Amino acid sequence: MNVEQLNTRYGAPERIVFRTGHCGYPEVVLANKYGAAEVALLGANVLSYRPTGHSPVIFRPAKRDYNRGESFHGGIPVCWPQFGRLAIPSMAQHGFARIMPFAVRGSTYSDEMTEIVLGLASDGATRSLWPHDFDLEVRITVSMKLNLRMTTRNTGSEPFGFSAGFHPYLCVGERDEASVRGLDGEPYVYAEDMSEHVLTGDLAMTSATDHVFSLKPSPKHEFALVDARLRRAVAVVASGCGSAVVWNPGPEGRLPDFGPDDWRRFVCVEPVTSWPGTLTLAPGESHELLAAIQSVAEERA
Repeated sequence: MNVEQLNTRYGAPERIVFRTGHCGYPEVVLANKYGAAEVALLGANVLSYRPTGHSPVIFRPAKRDYNRGESFHGGIPVCWPQFGRLAIPSMAQHGFARIMPFAVRGSTYSDEMTEIVLGLASDGATRSLWPHDFDLEVRITVSMKLNLRMTTRNTGSEPFGFSAGFHPYLCVGERDEASVRGLDGEPYVYAEDMSEHVLTGDLAMTSATDHVFSLKPSPKHEFALVDARLRRAVAVVASGCGSAVVWNPGPEGRLPDFGPDDWRRFVCVEPVTSWPGTLTLAPGESHELLAAIQSVAEERA
């Protein structure tokens, strides 16, 4: 569908508006009294999120366009059917969903929420990359929080293994003044050298970080990115995950998307189904990964 067709079928004035994005692929803006988010149909990537009365929560580099076939380091990429590159070494890092165009499956809104549902189903293009039949659905809702739900279904006749994650680039005023709470006592692997550690206290973001935490079984996991410069915390509540990744490349790990100081402006706090292995879905089974992101301002004296 083109933008005009999408607005006719799924749009709603001032609440759900489709427009042309980079390289001609559609984007959709979700808005209500609680805030607004921009979502690219290419990759189901949340490109921005700004709650009413708050500064932006999601970091997006301004250096280059968002193009199909290329990784984009910003927003909230969908990592699927693998997180990282260890589970399926022959596949690109973080899988292929983030470079595929998603179809709009539905939209809705009320006084309290605005929502878009996007889907990606197996076809010839995906089978050339991964020989399994699947259905992947991403539901994005703006309410008092930004809510994300990724549902993986095995629509084939054979089991398959997969991993999945949300990769939110969360804005900070200055990386060195930020810390992550909620991981005290959790074991982690530093992915650069695979060394094993256990975190004590909060994780201070004062150096390059690529920590993969193994989470204790729980119905939900709660983390907070505490930002002293912006005087706020960004809470991330997740379920359906067995791992969490905290990442910032530092000045030496700057990626092509980034300007010279962009590494100072974000910290990634990422809920992941599993790492480095996979979850197995039998035919007809499904799995849900959920994340809710909320900005909480620090109370001033």
